[in-house]
Amino acid sequence: MAERQDVHNFDIPVLCQSCEARHHGVCGALDHDQLAGLAKTSVKHSVEAGEELIGDAEAIESFSNVLAGVVKLTKSLSDGRQQIVGLQFAPDFLGRPFKHESAINAEAATSVSLCSFPKTAIERMIKASPALEHRLLQQALKELDQARDWMVTLGRKTAAEKVASFLLMIATGIDPANDQDAVSAVFDLPLTRADIADFLGLTIETVSRQLTKLRADGVIRIENNRHVVVDNMVRLKRRSGA
Repeated sequence: MAERQDVHNFDIPVLCQSCEARHHGVCGALDHDQLAGLAKTSVKHSVEAGEELIGDAEAIESFSNVLAGVVKLTKSLSDGRQQIVGLQFAPDFLGRPFKHESAINAEAATSVSLCSFPKTAIERMIKASPALEHRLLQQALKELDQARDWMVTLGRKTAAEKVASFLLMIATGIDPANDQDAVSAVFDLPLTRADIADFLGLTIETVSRQLTKLRADGVIRIENNRHVVVDNMVRLKRRSGA
């Protein structure tokens, strides 16, 4: 873990003023004094791709705001098999308040920047701040809606629609503006072909074949194996079955 920086001893910390989570994440529900209080216990840090953030059944001691990058969430079976169950982007809140142990594994899918704070501090603040509790409920409901949509993707969509839906998820997750009237999008794939196949319930060969077809049809361009350019978001949405 690298580049740790305390955000203490500020009235409204400079880092908080320009932070995505401050304006659009859970910290946006905090007033001036609450934000300053939370900042006194907060630490901003960066982790490299592949590093575990929290393990299944691990004691929960802190929560985090995702400031940049993509976090991969997985569930493990007793025999060691894993399933990717979700992805988190900035400014998502990473963690489950009021639980003693984590029920998932969280791993940095890319280089990730986080702002972390003690479990006790945020749970105490939740009890004292209905606005913060409401903001966390909103995120939980958003994740529930996304999980239901993904159940439809996995259960009913064709392989071609699944791969297009995945690309659409990454495009809009990395830049929410792409979910509105964006004409185009540019992003790096945060998962390997093997992880994408695992996430979609497909084989690696099928994922590669569908990406090749999307590229051949001019829906996407792929540079250096992971850099994706979508020149027409409407075409990608149509291919996703949306």
